Amino acid sequence: MKNFILGLAVLSTVLMKAQTQIIAHRGYFQSQPATTENSIKSLENAQKLKIYGSEFDVRMTKDGVLVVNHDEHHGKMEISETTFKELEKLKLSNGEKFPTLKDYLKQGKKDPSLKLIVEIKPDKTPEIENEITQKTLKMIKDMKLENQSEYISFSLNICKEIKKLEPKFKVQYLNGELSPEQIQKEGLDGMDYHYSVFQKNPSWISEAKALGLITNSWTVNDPAVYEELKKQGISFVTTNIPDQLKNK
Repeated sequence: MKNFILGLAVLSTVLMKAQTQIIAHRGYFQSQPATTENSIKSLENAQKLKIYGSEFDVRMTKDGVLVVNHDEHHGKMEISETTFKELEKLKLSNGEKFPTLKDYLKQGKKDPSLKLIVEIKPDKTPEIENEITQKTLKMIKDMKLENQSEYISFSLNICKEIKKLEPKFKVQYLNGELSPEQIQKEGLDGMDYHYSVFQKNPSWISEAKALGLITNSWTVNDPAVYEELKKQGISFVTTNIPDQLKNK
């Protein structure tokens, strides 16, 4: 009887691991009431959903402050060419302060069950990219968030720099042109591609899984696309509608 119960426990663990898990894209901002993407409130909303993780974007100001923002610009100001003091004068559309990475991570640390999916945005030169990467990893380590954080980037240079600095950190590439075999050769942990890439390359999810790679897809806001990817055995999807997909 004990062996039977143990077998059921192992099976349920395997099934849980096999299920497609949900990551909120730039937090859960299409909430009621609605907030704005990459805001601390959107991260709080994601924490309440009890999903796998929440993704957000990291950039660096002219004076070296790490901030959370998707676009190159905050209002009309180019982030990399503007000091934080100037940038913070303009609040987010929901009235929040323009978030620093440090403040964002402080909120993230309040719920250790939610993974922080850190997207480091490409910059103008490899040297600047390396500086942003080094500063980001240092802050995460200083705040003891290593086990809660995973990394993604459109820049292959940034992905490889993370693995060079911290080989055990999980890193996935976003751009979409590398096959599972190429991802493995680059020493990365997985592929996080737009769902159209997997539609054009229907064998890539199974090939990646066979190589032990993580598979993720963005930005999956159509339940039919979600079901299609789920049937192929994708590990994760990143979505603006995490509340709708989490129970499907």
